Amino acid sequence: MAAKVPNVQTKAGHPIPIFGLGTWKSKPGEVAQAVKDAIDIGYRHFDCAHVYGNEKEVGEGIKTKIAEGVVTRANLFITSKLWNTYHRPDMVEPALRKTLSNLGLEYLDLYLVHWPFALKEGDELFPVDGSGKAAFSDVDYVDTWKAMEDVNKKGLTKLIGISNFNKRQIERLLTNATVVPATNQIECHPYLTQLKLSEYCKSKGITITAYSPLGSPDRPWAKPEEPLLLEDPKIKAIAQKYNKTSAQVVLKYQVQRGHIVIPKSVTKSRIQENFNIWDFELSDADIQQINTFDCNGRICPYIDATTHKDYPFSDEY
Repeated sequence: MAAKVPNVQTKAGHPIPIFGLGTWKSKPGEVAQAVKDAIDIGYRHFDCAHVYGNEKEVGEGIKTKIAEGVVTRANLFITSKLWNTYHRPDMVEPALRKTLSNLGLEYLDLYLVHWPFALKEGDELFPVDGSGKAAFSDVDYVDTWKAMEDVNKKGLTKLIGISNFNKRQIERLLTNATVVPATNQIECHPYLTQLKLSEYCKSKGITITAYSPLGSPDRPWAKPEEPLLLEDPKIKAIAQKYNKTSAQVVLKYQVQRGHIVIPKSVTKSRIQENFNIWDFELSDADIQQINTFDCNGRICPYIDATTHKDYPFSDEY
């Protein structure tokens, strides 16, 4: 019997499983099997996005396991994200419906605004201008959020949330919102602990979902000289103490902070290993020590958008 994953409560009342499978960078031809393996292992939360280009396959994996009677739709928690080229309010619902169609679902559990900044509208996911630079749109994320509230009201998604928003952007959103975001999905790992943003979000009743919790060693733009989080001797030493792997320690670190965590893997043994974190607890001293590893080591800076008025990473947090 697989371990039961604890839930995190949200202000809207719909709980989120604290542990899920990320699908960013999961290649077509691998991700359907990964989803099926994960469901068999005990995962019930799947984190998707239109921009990942693999939602059809994720949907196939889900459909197979529902057909086999392993799970029902109600047992699963499925997240997806509104891409930056669909921020214009009239484009939000069609974008969500496209995702539902790709996933083969009637509703999402959670739909996120993937980034606070908008890119030029259209079907090019990464539009560029005449000089080859990222082509921006000036749609205001507050207007996008109001359209998110509409699809939430219609029941197309049970919860709505945000991703990669900073404190100032969240404050502005809350001033103009009727629905508090259920989560802020942000990059978070021992080299980017996000202590201040996490505390701020908690104070507003917004959960944190940690993406790239393993330091995203397979990111396409990684440089050979950059440190590998899972090879860090300090983390390895903590892992040894608990007879666990580095990956299990950094995942448990998120869970014990009350963060939802969504490690990505397509390898069955790793999907299983990542899940095996329910039989140990890190000491407070270990968590405090891991907190000191922060070096502002952001690995998903979205450099192409640094000049956008709504770029989120220029602020302290």
